[in-house]
Amino acid sequence: MVSAQHAPTVLWLTGLSGAGKSTIAAVVARELESRGLPVEYLDGDILREMCPSGFTRADRDAHVKRTGFLASRLEHHGITVVCALISPYAEARGHVRRLCRRFIEVYVATPLDECERRDVKGLYARARRGEIAHFTGIDDPYEPPEAPELAIDASQVTVDDAVARVLATWEAAAPEGCTARVGAALT
Repeated sequence: MVSAQHAPTVLWLTGLSGAGKSTIAAVVARELESRGLPVEYLDGDILREMCPSGFTRADRDAHVKRTGFLASRLEHHGITVVCALISPYAEARGHVRRLCRRFIEVYVATPLDECERRDVKGLYARARRGEIAHFTGIDDPYEPPEAPELAIDASQVTVDDAVARVLATWEAAAPEGCTARVGAALT
């Protein structure tokens, strides 16, 4: 059981489309919530539907910074926030990191060919045919994090293993005196 005492955190999962960010993030959020923590899950695709914008660098940066601001405000009010966004540019991710008190960057480093193989919506194929402009990993860059707190190649591990690694990283980063603990085994 988790103590009422915890350190709110922003867990920021970044990586290419199809890398596994949303899948891992949703399970992490449910796991933390099941332990009694106040948790909010912010998914970049869902937020984009609520506040439509384009896919230029400026559009993507604005989307990341808006989401990061929201996450930082929730964190400030005691909520642990799990975010899953492509967030392709290092500068925008750095901006979000600076907004947050406790920020853990998780790079879901699944290789491009695996992300394309997983693409059920056919977005990569459309981007390769030139039907989608500014598609991250195809005609727009993805700047991998230089020093994330955790990197996971989701093509090499199960979802449960990836979740366990995220939770272990979250636990290891707990400040002195924080008693929120997550069990090592996921069921």
